[in-house]
Amino acid sequence: MNPRLEGLVAATRQALEGRRAAAPLEEVRRAALEEQHEARPFSEALARPGTSLIAEHKRRSPSAGAIRDGATCAEIVAAYARGGAAALSILTEEAHFGGSLQDLREARAASDLPILRKDFTIDPYMLFEAKAAGADAVLLVAGSMRERDADELLTTARSLDLDAVVEISRPDELDTALRIDADVIGINNRDLEDFTVDITRTFELLTDVPAGKTVVSESGIVYREQIEELERVGVDAVLVGETVMRAEDPEDAVRRLVGGAE
Repeated sequence: MNPRLEGLVAATRQALEGRRAAAPLEEVRRAALEEQHEARPFSEALARPGTSLIAEHKRRSPSAGAIRDGATCAEIVAAYARGGAAALSILTEEAHFGGSLQDLREARAASDLPILRKDFTIDPYMLFEAKAAGADAVLLVAGSMRERDADELLTTARSLDLDAVVEISRPDELDTALRIDADVIGINNRDLEDFTVDITRTFELLTDVPAGKTVVSESGIVYREQIEELERVGVDAVLVGETVMRAEDPEDAVRRLVGGAE
């Protein structure tokens, strides 16, 4: 694991231990199993004709700092939904991205779209948290854990009826995603060592993804033309965060990306 990613995961682990001390595993597991939210299948939302847009609520990032002060999560996700987003991604990592599970709950109440909990999921405890808070899917970053752990987390997620996006950025991580039989593969165009972004990473890795997998291209998506190019090569969905979060009118920004603007 590269040092930057290791630092992100260490912060996640530290925050997790604090939450675990406040609410024992059995309490969170019980809340997850009792969760009665209406099902919103995340992977199905990505299978619609064309390339679906997953719009992300992201308060800040390690490389860009604060992104949009003053706006509530409910306001942003409602705008995304009006603009035509197929699904939502809600960053819940606090130390580096300023997110929280409360943001996820707020998004769930404000929109009917399926929701991905975007975080460094490293422990089953976080799966139960996600389910209890109303998530429909979770993120598993292949580079942040051993293959055995990724496999176990994916199995547990499925038992909770949570979809999982297994995120990769290198060929060896794609091998891991395929060995654990991930249904949804997210290709991160951002290098987690230096945070540079290169969308060609999706095109390069896509050639080795077998038919039948759902592919999401993440990071570096700014223009409708990029989405059209990704659609031509078979990408099922794109995840867009800063472009729509920074837009003066997030609803219009989403509409333009999905091709709905006049």
